[in-house]
Amino acid sequence: MSSVQTMTAAPNPTTAAPPRGPAPGRSRRPLSRIAFWVILLGASVIFLYPFLWLVSASLKPRPEVFDNLLVPRRYAPGNYVEVWQAAPVLDWLVNSVTVSLAAAVTVTVSSSLVAFGFAHFRFPGRNVLFGLVLGTMMLPAAVTMIPVYLIWNGAGLATTQVPLWAGNLFGSAFYIFLLRQFFLGLPRELFEAARVDGASYWTMFWRIAVPLCKPALIVTFVFEIQASWSDLMRPLIYLRDPELFTLPRGLKAIVDQFGQGGEAEWEIVLAGSVITTLPMIILFFILQRYFVEGIATQGRKG
Repeated sequence: MSSVQTMTAAPNPTTAAPPRGPAPGRSRRPLSRIAFWVILLGASVIFLYPFLWLVSASLKPRPEVFDNLLVPRRYAPGNYVEVWQAAPVLDWLVNSVTVSLAAAVTVTVSSSLVAFGFAHFRFPGRNVLFGLVLGTMMLPAAVTMIPVYLIWNGAGLATTQVPLWAGNLFGSAFYIFLLRQFFLGLPRELFEAARVDGASYWTMFWRIAVPLCKPALIVTFVFEIQASWSDLMRPLIYLRDPELFTLPRGLKAIVDQFGQGGEAEWEIVLAGSVITTLPMIILFFILQRYFVEGIATQGRKG
């Protein structure tokens, strides 16, 4: 009896499963991951090289500025000292911070209010009106440049910093569209319940919509700070007094002063370019978590 049990318990060699090799998908996965990282590294090098070249060239003496070496043979950190001595860079930095913050705050508040109205309220002609708002995005800036200047000139503000940010009090079509998509993704039942409890429209906006759409508001804020910080056209049009210059307008003045003629002092110009660019890079690294979260949430909402 035991021998019979032994025979029945013994595995049949003819029916035994053959040894399995690695699955085709598993063998390809490391290769695809390596290819992905190689492509990502190559793209990062392409995008980082101009900035690294700029920083390196700003630390070189004048004869070696254009030698295309990322590691300078000789360092000249005194270029930054010369920039601060040759121009009121600190005043320009303060002006840029002030104008950028004013532009970002005003456009975030105004655009979010308009976007909430388009997302929450149901009224005749809403889609037509929203289409007209989006249609303003199709107008080139050159079309409205002269009429807007005449408006500010008539108000006596054409030579001040007010035109650099006050136009954002009326919102921006792009930001209105962006924020409206976020507001539409919020459950409408929240607002209906708040309305039943006696909440005003302002309370619903400030206590329900704004906290839930914080990533989108931060994205709008960062976008507008970057756009206002790097804007050169409007400061060229409106600013005449060097004390009111923003950093891009001041950099243009540095280029006009040091970047002309056969004895152009390009190391001074490049040092000024680094000073102009560096704050935006620092700001992005500080707010990148909210920035990426806002973009990812917008992508999921479709």
